[in-house]
Amino acid sequence: MARKKTDLLQGTLDMLILKALESEAKHGYSVARTIEHSTDDVLRVDEGSLYPALHRMEGRGWIKSSWGRSENNRRAKFYELTPPGLKQLTVEADEWARYSKAVARMLHTS
Repeated sequence: MARKKTDLLQGTLDMLILKALESEAKHGYSVARTIEHSTDDVLRVDEGSLYPALHRMEGRGWIKSSWGRSENNRRAKFYELTPPGLKQLTVEADEWARYSKAVARMLHTS
């Protein structure tokens, strides 16, 4: 049975982008592929959500960008996590853990 890709729950996109950038700078397409690959292709990020989120997060100082060359030798904007972004990732991951535990508790009640 083929898996269906799922749109992201509201509020999780920033956390997933920050996590995707935790280890190295990436261009937008690579951020989206990292999220898809890391979730076994369950979650998808479309360009209409990704790029506004990247710009919003850059405005908040959580990430910074610079121009470089992609693996295809194309000019691309690369995004990198900043120290405030790393702190925000911790905040959002903690909140997500709390939220997901609450949902799991609800699902296991009769």
